[in-house]
Amino acid sequence: MKNVAIIMGGYSSEYQISLSSGNVVYSYLDKSKYNPYRIHILKEKWVMVDDEGNEYPVNRHDFSVDQDGTIITFDVVFNAIHGTPGEDGLMQAYLELLGIPQTSCGFYQAALTFNKRDLLSVLKPYGIKTAISHYINYGDVINEDEILEKVGLPCFVKPNKSGSSFGISKVKEKAEFMPAIEKAFKEDSEILVESFLDGTEVSVGVINYKGKVTVLPVTEIVSENDFFDYDAKYLGKSQEITPARISIEMQEKVMEIAKCVYELLNMEGFSRSEYILVKGEPHLLEINTVPGLITASILPQQANEAGISMPELFDNAIQLALAKKQ
Repeated sequence: MKNVAIIMGGYSSEYQISLSSGNVVYSYLDKSKYNPYRIHILKEKWVMVDDEGNEYPVNRHDFSVDQDGTIITFDVVFNAIHGTPGEDGLMQAYLELLGIPQTSCGFYQAALTFNKRDLLSVLKPYGIKTAISHYINYGDVINEDEILEKVGLPCFVKPNKSGSSFGISKVKEKAEFMPAIEKAFKEDSEILVESFLDGTEVSVGVINYKGKVTVLPVTEIVSENDFFDYDAKYLGKSQEITPARISIEMQEKVMEIAKCVYELLNMEGFSRSEYILVKGEPHLLEINTVPGLITASILPQQANEAGISMPELFDNAIQLALAKKQ
């Protein structure tokens, strides 16, 4: 029996969503094959939480836990942390130093995909289409007219490194621009201002399934709100339609691009990328390397459509992580 640490929580605004994802993984893992343990990685503490809610501190020197005199070590880590430190490469690098395999991509791929500006810069030479963007560091002199002339209105102002649409605004007129900048700076010290892409939004899951890069059925996102924001993602203010209501040709095109991006970046584990289809051309918005894993989340919906159950999805991730170590 392999001991599996399911890490969840994190240091960002997404920690509650991550705890939900981690608990779903815990409930679906095959208990006849694995001993799963819930590990809460929070700013104030790293603890193992048992079924009664008792907490046991994690020894950060070797990622072990002393549970009433019994030292528990882990064969593999299932990463369910959205945002920092699970999606930006920090946990990946820490676990790699300790020699403990984990289910998500490597630390470089995590850091790169978490930084929207750097990701788009790396992919542009390969012909991957994106929105027109302008980048702002905290403290930079902001020339509103110059930026808005470049990206146009409406536009999006978003933190460069955050998830779940925290800190994002759709700016329709100049008066809304600076308040949107202030809102984004509450989440991150780097901001991306992007042109508005008018088209159908789709989400494409790509995973390594049984050793083969596999593109899952495409999901179409129809938000009741101005864009696919937090309420649309988590509070039911959107329709997520799998498979997407797009032509076979368009499905094949966006799936091919998503697979190409996964392979170009040497990705491993789960990934979910968002595209806007503008005049028949997919434009990449971002890539999530630790996507939501509750039953209603997009990637599990796509896996289900592909005939992959939740226990199979999670078991596959652990088996591939263990295979890496061997």
